[in-house]
Order: sequence, then structure tokens, then C-alpha cells
Amino acid sequence: MSMTTPVGWYPDPNAPGTERWWDGTAWTAHTRAVQAQAPAAPVPGFGPQTVPMHQPSLTRGGNGGGRGRVVALVTAGLVLVAAVTTGAVLLGRDDGSAKPESAPTVSEPVPTTTGPGNSPAAAPSATAGSDDSALLTDQLNGISMPIPAGWEKSDSSLDEGTTMVTDETYECPAGGSSLCRHGRVSSITATQTGETSVAALAGKDIVTAADDAYEEDAVGSRIHGGIKSHTVLKSQSVAVAGRAGYLVRWRVTTGAGPGGYVQSLVFPSTVGSEAMVVVRFAFDAGPQGPKLTDMDRIAASIRPIGDSTSGGVGSSIGPG
Repeated sequence: MSMTTPVGWYPDPNAPGTERWWDGTAWTAHTRAVQAQAPAAPVPGFGPQTVPMHQPSLTRGGNGGGRGRVVALVTAGLVLVAAVTTGAVLLGRDDGSAKPESAPTVSEPVPTTTGPGNSPAAAPSATAGSDDSALLTDQLNGISMPIPAGWEKSDSSLDEGTTMVTDETYECPAGGSSLCRHGRVSSITATQTGETSVAALAGKDIVTAADDAYEEDAVGSRIHGGIKSHTVLKSQSVAVAGRAGYLVRWRVTTGAGPGGYVQSLVFPSTVGSEAMVVVRFAFDAGPQGPKLTDMDRIAASIRPIGDSTSGGVGSSIGPG
């Protein structure tokens, strides 16, 4: 009987030192450096499970498949020898004086099914789960950030990318809607930009970020009365999620209401093809808006998925 391979990180047999994300039905483009591995367990081809190692996205030519099968055979042999040795030691200790129910119990290898590779699945840390209500997780770009108190994940179909917003709504300054929010943060993949420079992309994206937040909303309403002017507050290189990035921050003045602050933070993704990631911020100005220091705190909290210690925005790494 075939068993379904669980979701998890598994060694990429064609890229030594790398793990690839299995979503339960197919390989994804997400990769990362090999993490600490659990003890060896049965491998695909030597147990009841069926692992789709023939996925096209992992076919990189040549002899990679042959080497993977050789490693799998060796690993299976080692597991079998370990099991036999353990049984022999336990039998050797049985002097007949103990009752059957008090005999030592042999621990079975875990997990009982293996992932798509040559070693057992290593369970992702809790921070990698997209259902963690305390995190905003962008699986596509391989990053996450904590959701601050007073914020929530957005479920609006009008939002671009993975988004969180302040949890209270209010009447928009210029009318037209009663669903304005004081704060919004979105993580998106930069597409069709043609830019390879993080600084150039951030400089272009800040215009889009400002227009989306304070010029016109997703349905074309000028709920803040449109942008009248802007002031550049920051334009500098930064380190974010272990990558060299760039941020640009504006203060915008609007036709209605207190205006606000917008920021575009750009850096290469830590997964897949390392496409450019853009994290956009929009904070209302005035006493009702989030503190501007919270923009820095949220940016500093950005981490690669599963990493609770490294990453985040560091000090400027270039002229600011």
C-alpha cells in the first residue's frame, strides 16, 4: 500500500548541500542550505511508500539519478544492520528472569515514512507554517515577519502579495469608503521590471507604493484626496534577511487627511531563482497612525522562513 509523503524539506539529490521543499504532492522551487538531519530511516524504494523522484523539476541530467540510488541502497543497508544489531543486543540481555511485559521496548525509527530523498524528512520549525497566526509568511519568496499587536493578516482579494493591516477600519478622509486602514505592509515578487539593481528598483517602486496607498485605491477611488507632494526621508543600502538590499522612504502630503509615510524595501529572495522581493509599507501620519518606529521594527523582523535568529534589516551598508 502506498503512503503519502508528508510536506517538508528534503535533500536535493542533484544539488549537494541543498534541501528542497516538498508540498505534499509536488516539488516546489524553494531551496535552502542543508539543516541538521534526524537519524536515518527507511528510504524510498525499500518500504511501502512511493516517492516521486522522477519530478521533472529535479532532473538536471547525467548521472545524478544513479548516484541517488547508490546512496539510497547504502543508507537502507546501514538502517537494516543497525536494526539487527539492536535486536541482538536486547536478546543477549534477556536472562529469562524478567516477565515478557517488563522486557525492554525497541524504539522504532521515526518518521515511519521518508521524504523525496535519501534521508528522513526534517520537520520545518514552527515559524515555517503558513497557518501560524502570529506570523505573516510569504511562502513564495521564502520570508516571514511577526504580526504586531493591533495588526492582522488581510484576506482581501484586492491586496497584492502577502499582506497584513492594522485591525481597525475608519471612514476615509475624502469619502468613498469606510474601509481605510491606518497601516499596511505587503510582501510581493517584483516582476517584469527589467531592473537588476536593488537601488534602482526601490527608487521606481516607491512611486507605485505611494500611488497605491494615497493616490488611488484598487478600485480607482481617491479616498485620501490624492497626493499633493512628497519628501524623501530615507534612501539607503541595508542588509535584510541576510541579503544586500535597499530602501526608500517618503512622507506624502494628501488632499484630505494627514497624509502618510510610504516605504519600498527591495532585496533578493533567499529561495528559488532569487527573484527580487519588494516589501511595501504605508503608514498614516497623525496620532491615529502607527508609530514611524514600528516601520523600522517590522522591517528588522523580516527573516528567511524557519530562521528565528538571523536576517532582518541591519545598519546601512553604504551611503545613505
